[in-house]
Amino acid sequence: MTELSVIVPTLNERGNIHELVKRLSEVLVGVSWEVVFVDDDSPDGTADAVRELAQKDAHVRCVQRIGRRGLSSATIEGMLATSSPYLAVMDGDLQHDEALLPRMLDVLRSESVDIVVGSRYVTGGGLGDWAKSRVLISRWARNLSRIVVRADLADPMSGFFMIRRESFQQALPRLSGVGFKILLDLFASSAMPLRFRELSFQFRPRHAGESKLDSQVAWEYLLLLLDKLFGNVVPVRFVAFSIVGGLGVVLHMVVLTVAFKGLGYAFVPSQAVATMAAMTFNFTLNNLLTYRDRRLRGLGLIRGWMTFNLACSVGAIANVGVASYLFGTHTDLWAISALAGIVVGAVWNYALTQTYT
Repeated sequence: MTELSVIVPTLNERGNIHELVKRLSEVLVGVSWEVVFVDDDSPDGTADAVRELAQKDAHVRCVQRIGRRGLSSATIEGMLATSSPYLAVMDGDLQHDEALLPRMLDVLRSESVDIVVGSRYVTGGGLGDWAKSRVLISRWARNLSRIVVRADLADPMSGFFMIRRESFQQALPRLSGVGFKILLDLFASSAMPLRFRELSFQFRPRHAGESKLDSQVAWEYLLLLLDKLFGNVVPVRFVAFSIVGGLGVVLHMVVLTVAFKGLGYAFVPSQAVATMAAMTFNFTLNNLLTYRDRRLRGLGLIRGWMTFNLACSVGAIANVGVASYLFGTHTDLWAISALAGIVVGAVWNYALTQTYT
């Protein structure tokens, strides 16, 4: 029986696969283990490299996902694809110290804890050569996590941990699978407080490839927090869609004001132009952020824009119709008329674009 499964979510990590397996083989001597690479269809052929290595090493497995993106959801699928009683999670860039895995396993074997966390913020741990700006961002995100995590974790943002299968299974129904902070998701989703221990490690430089951190990581983190706070009331995508829509409202009102008040065009065509501008803006931002895991590219982007506009056309007609009707009866309330039209179209737009775009 395989006792330990190491789950490694990957995206363009081909250059790290062989070295990571080599290091795992060196530190997990005497342990019945496997490593499951969950690859989000990496353009660099990461999945092919894993399968090639798996032909020579029975410890190695590959789960390749098509049309889906996201570290947390990949980790969850990797865990569900195994039967081991102990599940470890680590990055594929060799920044996590694989030498800590045997100690994590010993703690779970011998102590009454549910999860062992590799921590950068306890005595002996460290962030390596991080820039000051990244350190500040990490600490800010750690403090923000207290909104949804009550456990006194020193490093709730860690992506390096080992958990008992039964503890993962009991948190599973409530997991969001949003973004990249699966540890935070586990602690916030567990019906019972997770008993934990933290072991220190020094965060290392990336071995090969490029960092996946970008400005959208902060957006995904915000979505995770929102989902943990309000996900049982409204879908987190609707929250994101609404935030983007709010920005679209600002653009809509700017374009309307310029066209109607600044350039002197009639209200109805001004409202129509502002609506089209806002729809295009909303599609672009939703494609980048709200549906990042299903992002459209190339010709798909053009088709997506067309279906988005088509799906929203009824909402747009209702938008302009309601706005023009109210403006006809209350010409002095042109701004309120415009906002009323926007509200009428909002729910329709979300429902149809969620399904068809």
